[in-house]
Amino acid sequence: MDLPQNAFKRAIKAGTPQIGLWSSLSSAYSVEIIAGAGFDWILLDMEHSPNDLESLLSQLQAAAPYPSHAAVRVPWNDMVTIKRVLDAGAQTLLIPYVQNAEEAKQAVANTRYPPAGVRGVAGTTRASRFGRVKNYAKRAHEEICVLVQLETQSALAEIEKVAAIDGVDGIFIGPADLHASLGYTGETANPAVMPVIEDAIRRIRKAGKAPGYLSPVEADAKRMLSAGALFVAVGADVGLLARGAEALCTKFKS
Repeated sequence: MDLPQNAFKRAIKAGTPQIGLWSSLSSAYSVEIIAGAGFDWILLDMEHSPNDLESLLSQLQAAAPYPSHAAVRVPWNDMVTIKRVLDAGAQTLLIPYVQNAEEAKQAVANTRYPPAGVRGVAGTTRASRFGRVKNYAKRAHEEICVLVQLETQSALAEIEKVAAIDGVDGIFIGPADLHASLGYTGETANPAVMPVIEDAIRRIRKAGKAPGYLSPVEADAKRMLSAGALFVAVGADVGLLARGAEALCTKFKS
């Protein structure tokens, strides 16, 4: 059995924009629903959601029959968590709150087997199709996509150094925490911050890596795509459910 290909990694490397949806509902059933909607990728969130490893596994299985690529945001740049998520079969990881090149280098190392990294070796995991993928341990890195999340003012100053780390495939700008870092806590599209994000997107692209972004605001998402962003989430399942439910209720109770 051959190593499953990572279509998302190939697409961003080729400069093909990928449109995605954030998923925080922590349900395999909801993931199966959105996986068939036509998005290029879905972000299964473990940082700001009730997701644990077992619920994540069921969501990866629910998404597997569909073309939408399931990426996973781990809760932290932690060797143990990353090892377990990779063993569960995730091939694309978004690693939050990376502050500098050293932390980016560690993030990559957490996804690589020795001697290139520190990922623990296990032979019979979902990632290796339970030992059926020939030479999985030697080839796994070919299809693993590492996205690091820069979300503070100080981290943005490190963009070029982070982009220079071998094994970093993309850099995601976290809008909520960046706004907080700049004094606009609770905001995600302050006019003073949007040009900063736009500049960061251009710098990431110039440095040869794929820039990423999240916004449910159509104009903002399109603005970052125009600036060169290559993987953009244009909404979130929780937001779609909450706002849709409110809108329906208002029609009958206004």
